[in-house]
Amino acid sequence: MSTAVNTLESSAVGAYRGLGDVMPARLVETRTTSAAGSDRIDLKFLVGIFRRRSGLFVSVLGSALALGAVVTAVQPRIYVAHADVTLNNKTVAIAPTSSNDRIVDQQAPNDAFVDTQVAQVTSSENINAVIARLRLDRDPAVTADAPPAGQHAAAIEFLHRHLSVQRIGSTYDIGITVDSPSAAQAATIANAFAEQFTRGALNAKREDARQTTALIAARLDQLRNQALADSAAEQAYRIAHNLLSTNQGALTEQEISSYNQGMAQARAEAAEDGARLDAARQQLATGGNVGETVASPAIAALRAQQSTAAGELAALEARYGALHPDVIKARAALRAINEQVAGETRRVIAGLEAKANASQQRLGSLTGSLSVSRGAFARSNSAKTGLQDLEKKSETSNALYESYLNRYKELTAREGTEQADADMLHPASVPLVPDSPHVLINLILSLAVGLGLGIAAAFLAELNYTGITTGDDIEQRLGVRYLGTIPSLSSVMARAGTRDPAQALIESPRSAFAESFRSLRASIAMNTTKARIIAITSSLPDEGKTTTSICLARSMAASGDRVLLIDCDLRRQGVSEFVPDREGRPGLIEVLRGEVALQDAVVVDPATGLSILPVSTRSNQASELLTGDEMDRLLDAARAQFHAVIIDTAPVLPIADARLVLGKADASVFVVRWRKTPDSALRAALRLLPGNRVQLAGVALTRVDMRRQARFGYGQDAFYHSYRRYYA
Repeated sequence: MSTAVNTLESSAVGAYRGLGDVMPARLVETRTTSAAGSDRIDLKFLVGIFRRRSGLFVSVLGSALALGAVVTAVQPRIYVAHADVTLNNKTVAIAPTSSNDRIVDQQAPNDAFVDTQVAQVTSSENINAVIARLRLDRDPAVTADAPPAGQHAAAIEFLHRHLSVQRIGSTYDIGITVDSPSAAQAATIANAFAEQFTRGALNAKREDARQTTALIAARLDQLRNQALADSAAEQAYRIAHNLLSTNQGALTEQEISSYNQGMAQARAEAAEDGARLDAARQQLATGGNVGETVASPAIAALRAQQSTAAGELAALEARYGALHPDVIKARAALRAINEQVAGETRRVIAGLEAKANASQQRLGSLTGSLSVSRGAFARSNSAKTGLQDLEKKSETSNALYESYLNRYKELTAREGTEQADADMLHPASVPLVPDSPHVLINLILSLAVGLGLGIAAAFLAELNYTGITTGDDIEQRLGVRYLGTIPSLSSVMARAGTRDPAQALIESPRSAFAESFRSLRASIAMNTTKARIIAITSSLPDEGKTTTSICLARSMAASGDRVLLIDCDLRRQGVSEFVPDREGRPGLIEVLRGEVALQDAVVVDPATGLSILPVSTRSNQASELLTGDEMDRLLDAARAQFHAVIIDTAPVLPIADARLVLGKADASVFVVRWRKTPDSALRAALRLLPGNRVQLAGVALTRVDMRRQARFGYGQDAFYHSYRRYYA
């Protein structure tokens, strides 16, 4: 193949009549330019790839969008509800907690405290409270048909999966987020957790305060009874041991001291009174005046009378004598006064005796009282140890009772004034639009994935694509000449759906379809020398070989040349089917056998004057006739009668005889179906051709969609939209 391809030599010739008036045919070398050799990125080439694969790209993109839509449609609707709570960073003192309360500036909560509160929202206590409040453990949508023993655990697992709590920025606000297939359930659970964290915590705080108050009240009764019992025991002990005062010992000591002082005084008085009594008695016994009587006024008066009476008696005795009645009377008066003095004296002594006795009795009484006080003091000191123990117990009981009483008063004073640690900031509302699936995001993702996959699929398909699209593909990838493009009839002519290409060629001679065959004729002429016998072949069936042969032959015949079209495809016989009423007529096989002359077997096309040699019969020896000398004689005869001979051969790959027929032609033209025939098939076909026997003029593209080819942007066909106005 490489020999055949690389030995072609370009030699364009000038004006010609038919394809016969040219120099001897010889293969020419192609000059190709590889776009891959350029150092720059060919953006136009990339755009061309994208255009060629626009259908695949759109299909992949549409599939991605459809898949995204299906995924979005089948995804469960997930609704997300948000509830916000805010922490109370300062506590206002509504009621005093004690008598010495004072206002203290509170520190703002730190991050650790806020994080702790965030964790507190999802504590086991709060989760269990919400489950019990909303009866989530009995909701089939939550428990997922779990057994009765595992429904509560399933509800907890549901909340762990669908509940999210986080701090909002650096504020004291906490966001509670719940997602659920039910919008109402999501809002209900979010609000339940928010209320449990705020009101529930406040209620728990109040309940704890009530329980504490009740506990302290019960304990207070016990302490009061204990304090009363200890105080009663202390008082009973005091009474029992005559310890009625706390300073009883000091009083007893004072009493003993007072008794001692009294005894000393009483003893001195008793001694004094005894001494005075003894002196008075001695004075009385000696007949002298008793000194104690001196102080008596009565005795003083009597002594004065006594002295007067004694004077009068002495005077009377001196005057009248001892027996005078006046003397006797005076003596009786004196004796009476003396008796009175004696009586008064005895009374004074009796008084002294009484006073001395009283002093002795007082001394004895003080002595007895001192003894009693000393005994009481001893007993008081002995009982004081037990009293101190009872006093300590009583003081301890009363102090404890007093502290509990103060605490109880504080709690009762604060009852009803408790403040929540957090307040509801924004309750969760029932979401109207599901958070998942995200239709817009899914659409954008599907679009992005579709674009990526579409572009990747387009480039992968292009990289794996083995078909041929442009002349550059033929020259760069295969290394052979590109002869031209034969468009599909529908891409260049209106209402061409049912039209026959051979007939359209005649009916629209100024069309792009007709011009393509004139261009092919010119390309063959410029790329060959003395090529009067042209073989049209292909590597595979259904590549447009027969249609190209008929249309090329009719185009050449319509210009006035004598052209012979020979059908050498004995199996398909496509050219023969173009001939009307060929049944019973002789054909190629009969001419090769020598049964009829060439002019007798030829059928003339009335529209163009084209001579057609069909195949009318089948023979087992037909392949030998085509490749033998009979075919050479026929071609020599045709060369002498016609300006050009067009041979429609069988495909090269499936039919071996086609290669031998190509060797008998002056030039061979391969036709390749646009974007259908793999380049590997064409390479295989060219590889089978012997380079020294087959003269390859080049390759032509057939059934080209000119509208699409122009959008691809490569080759001369890229400018079709610019010059199509030249065609009728």
